[in-house]
Amino acid sequence: MEKLTVLYEDNHIIVVIKPQNVPSMPDASNDEDMLTKVKNYVKEKYNKPGEVFIGLVHRLDRPTGGIMVFARNSKSAKRLAECFANHTVEKTYFAVAKGIVKVKSQHLLNYLKKDEKENIVKIVPMSEKGAKKAELVYNVLENDKTSSLLEVRILTGRSHQIRVQLANIGYPLVGDVKYGKEKGSTIKLGLWAGKLSFVHPTTKEKMVFIASPDESVAPWKNFRMEKYMTR
Repeated sequence: MEKLTVLYEDNHIIVVIKPQNVPSMPDASNDEDMLTKVKNYVKEKYNKPGEVFIGLVHRLDRPTGGIMVFARNSKSAKRLAECFANHTVEKTYFAVAKGIVKVKSQHLLNYLKKDEKENIVKIVPMSEKGAKKAELVYNVLENDKTSSLLEVRILTGRSHQIRVQLANIGYPLVGDVKYGKEKGSTIKLGLWAGKLSFVHPTTKEKMVFIASPDESVAPWKNFRMEKYMTR
């Protein structure tokens, strides 16, 4: 894995960039993951003996890249986890969808359920047991000839939410082998967690972080990403 990119750190939190195709936490692949990477970084930088505490308070899907915040002590972990659970954290993603999205701004509300056997998330009726409400709002930022760049604000935070909800209205994400039927695609998934805003668990200061994806690679190179980083 490439060197850890740290946007901010203090005694309570550490904010980093998760590269695309890296797990948020250890999984069956045994690939190096962000939780372990952050632990090793803190252990080495501050010469800490023994096991280092780093609290995982939210996750990004493996193919999704972008901003993640970790807690550096249990009190901060509890408070941040509550913020995510209560949806007081503002999360904005950039998504590249296949096709020219005709409705320029839309609020999507669906009910999702994970199919553990197939390891995919499906849209189901509200009345189905285990169904969870998923809400997002998207705005089209620009188009090229074959795809659209969207700014997506999620209001809930369900697994695979953006990928499933956009595919459901006919605009799967570029590079999505799971929901976009792009088997064998070598293009990175068009999904990036570009903005994260939350209240610091100790100082109570509002923290806002913005980070752009790598504009030298597809699908991001087709758009003027830097233009939208200060919005």
